[in-house]
Amino acid sequence: MSYQAKFRVWRGDAGEGELVDYTVEVNEGEVVLDIIHRLQATQAPDLAVRWNCKAGKCGSCSAEINGMPRLMCMTRMSTFAEDEVITVTPIRTFPVIRDLVTDVSFNYEKARQIPSFNPGDTKPGEFRMMQQDVQRSQEFRKCIECFLCNNVCHVIRDHEENKPAFAGPRFLMRIAELEMHPADESDRRQIAQDDHGLGFCNITKCCTEVCPEHIKITDNALIPLKERVAGKRYDPLVWLGAKLGIVKKGQDTPSS
Repeated sequence: MSYQAKFRVWRGDAGEGELVDYTVEVNEGEVVLDIIHRLQATQAPDLAVRWNCKAGKCGSCSAEINGMPRLMCMTRMSTFAEDEVITVTPIRTFPVIRDLVTDVSFNYEKARQIPSFNPGDTKPGEFRMMQQDVQRSQEFRKCIECFLCNNVCHVIRDHEENKPAFAGPRFLMRIAELEMHPADESDRRQIAQDDHGLGFCNITKCCTEVCPEHIKITDNALIPLKERVAGKRYDPLVWLGAKLGIVKKGQDTPSS
């Protein structure tokens, strides 16, 4: 069963653009990305869109659909009424290159600034982890880097002046993963606060709400990281232990 749907798609480049109306066929079981591809094939062959896997695992087809940051390949047409006008625009926070394609190089620049995993002298195959530590890392590593969390974060979206000093939820989550990993020997609390702007985050949970992998970014990464930073900075016992060299990474109290 098919029907004709009304789409409004943003067309333009870094200079200027506009919403263009299209009427396009929709078939049962299709997603928004299918319709965008049909537009390319039948009405707008020069429409630019970034995509790859069409399976919700590459993060390439991020867009704003009726104002909501989503993956086009995971947004089913059945969630909209047949007479509803569906608006598809590029993600707002990053500069437009053309049509639905944006320049997300900001995110890769931030990724390069994060010190890599530091297992110290740990030998492969010898280290043992608690299951809860394994599950924590597995949750964070489900990230497909669609950058919807960074796109919706108001610190980046609404305050351009913060961008140089703020890594965004995706990469603060990466820092949290490494900081909480029992095999990583680096103390990342200071760089999280001073170099990557953890203090700018006011835990509104908007990043968690748009995550297509349903990662609890705020509750499981950002808040625990904030707690570790606060413990290091303001707990007098931790401060004294650090001065005396008897507090190890991730500890909130001196070791006996």
